[in-house]
Amino acid sequence: MRSLLVSGLVGFGLFGFNTTGLADSPRSGGIQMADIDRLVRPQDDLFSYANGTWLRNVPIPADRSHFGVDTLMQEHSLVQQRELLEQALASNHVDARKAALFYASYMDALSVERAGLSPLRIELKTIETLRSLADLAGRLGHLEKIGVATPIELYVQPDAKNTTRYALWVTQSGLGLPDRDYYLKEDGHYRDLRAKYQAHVEKLLRLSGDVTAAKAAEAILRFETQVAKVQWTVIDRRDPKKTYNPQTLGQIQALAPAIEWHDYLTAAGIAPTPVTLVIRQPDYLKALSELFRITPLSTLKAYLRFRLISDYGQFLPHVLADEDFAFNEGVLHDTPRLPERWKRACLLIDHLMGDALGRIYAERFFPGNAKTGAGQIVINLMSAYADSIEHLDWLSPATRQQALLKLKKMRVRIGYPAIWRDYAALEIKQHDLLGNVIRARALESARQFGKLTRTVDLNEWEMTVPTVDAGYNPATNSIEFPAGILQPPLYDPSADDAYNYGNTGATIGHEISHAFDNRGSQYDGDGALRDWWTPQDHAAFMTRTDLLIKEFDAFEPVTGHHVNGTLTLPENIADLAGLEIAYKAYVVTLKGREAPVIDGWTGAQRFFIGYAQSYLGKRRQELLIAQLASNPHAPEADRVNGIVPHLESFYTAFAVKPSDKMYMAPGLRIDLW
Repeated sequence: MRSLLVSGLVGFGLFGFNTTGLADSPRSGGIQMADIDRLVRPQDDLFSYANGTWLRNVPIPADRSHFGVDTLMQEHSLVQQRELLEQALASNHVDARKAALFYASYMDALSVERAGLSPLRIELKTIETLRSLADLAGRLGHLEKIGVATPIELYVQPDAKNTTRYALWVTQSGLGLPDRDYYLKEDGHYRDLRAKYQAHVEKLLRLSGDVTAAKAAEAILRFETQVAKVQWTVIDRRDPKKTYNPQTLGQIQALAPAIEWHDYLTAAGIAPTPVTLVIRQPDYLKALSELFRITPLSTLKAYLRFRLISDYGQFLPHVLADEDFAFNEGVLHDTPRLPERWKRACLLIDHLMGDALGRIYAERFFPGNAKTGAGQIVINLMSAYADSIEHLDWLSPATRQQALLKLKKMRVRIGYPAIWRDYAALEIKQHDLLGNVIRARALESARQFGKLTRTVDLNEWEMTVPTVDAGYNPATNSIEFPAGILQPPLYDPSADDAYNYGNTGATIGHEISHAFDNRGSQYDGDGALRDWWTPQDHAAFMTRTDLLIKEFDAFEPVTGHHVNGTLTLPENIADLAGLEIAYKAYVVTLKGREAPVIDGWTGAQRFFIGYAQSYLGKRRQELLIAQLASNPHAPEADRVNGIVPHLESFYTAFAVKPSDKMYMAPGLRIDLW
């Protein structure tokens, strides 16, 4: 993924709405002129030069933890989605009408208040009937089916060594704080957050009628801390080879004997037929099994009770929903105010009935010239990438041929899928929001687990049509660009090529480049986990990327909190390689001609300004700290100023000299793909 999206929204003016940022202003081939800060030299700080006026003058709205170009586009998308949902009851699409009814149930706040916790009573009672450790597996499996996080999480993905078949992957989960470090670090910041988390757990339980809330909250924090101690670090769990551990049902039963795995899988809705189980963290499961064995049953019941209420909190009466937001967004991300109800409703429908809404969204809001134009950029990027690989001086001929083959096999998805999902089996009731969510989550679980008996569908989309993001999946060797991200200002079919290639071209190049970053390069063109590099090529690649790790390790966006160069390496590689390839593709579009100068900027300058403006954004400090702890994306400014100094074309474009702040010594610059 290229971007990091955070929920919570506000109105804006880019598309004609009341403005709080990215104002309607004269545009030069796509560049947001009003955002340029002429007091900053691009040779010293390209990110601030391109975005500084906006960064200085536009505050983060009260209902947001992050504000920038992608979230502004998401806001516009939500306005479009609300319009569609409010009209969909009269639609010819059955699923669209069902989505509209689901939306209406969210907007019916009075019915939610009247229902209280009653829709969860059966689930809560089931947890309370847990009488022994032998009963635990069935409860865990059922909660997995309805989308409640526990210490074990299941998901379906192609088997990394048998790419035509799906496997059931088993991974760690179940923490209420963002990462294991929040439980284990002893500085004042994390101790304070743990105290606030315990208070939040107690309040949520008390509001739900739990008379043991204080004692239960203390036990839950103690249990989650023990779970955190045996979990893998964020870097280890992103290692494709370490996390590929196929086992039989008998082997996993021997590994974690306190969990009755047959009962767990059956309760989750997985038929007890032989399936490939891939255990991502074997020693974690072994330790978790022992932890389950020694933990009092009362603690396990309290933990499951809290997880259920927490994961459904936003759909409960306002006192519970407000408390859920107050901690998870207020405390953890510094966000003062809950977004408007209609925005939360649209996000829910997009998440649980994405294709029902996406189908009519694509028909209404994604013009054919956007799909055609983006497709041509992809073709040009692919061509530039192939040319670059063919002429690399550090890659051996054998590895070069494998890289070209992988590039040739890459699948490209633009705008929307060719086949839409069907929601005929989903029952939606007019005044039953919580029941609708439970049924929709259970249906999605059944759909996912149903794949285990089928061959891999190489055409299945992973994101919904309105999503403002893009992605690469190494398991299917595919790149995906939904309609949501192929809209102004990130992509404008009528804009100058220089801007579009610096912006959307770099996004496309970024996703292609993930196939060749330090993680994606471990998969071949068919998505198989296979080493197709020579040892010499590995060494040459590491020599270059080690420099990138050291560079980003030095960035300190918040005092005492550094960027993790190892964690962010795949995204930094993709940023750098994607920008390199996008520039090469842009030069090809000129066909040997000199680019015109527009508003005093050359084509090369517009290219780099377009890239910098694609990362316009700012974050609240708590969110930024959380991002630095566990997210593979570096902050926006670092993804611009840490990347462009590696490109010789940047120095030429802005006449960068050794005395300028953006200057990087030639020996530190990296030329990858």
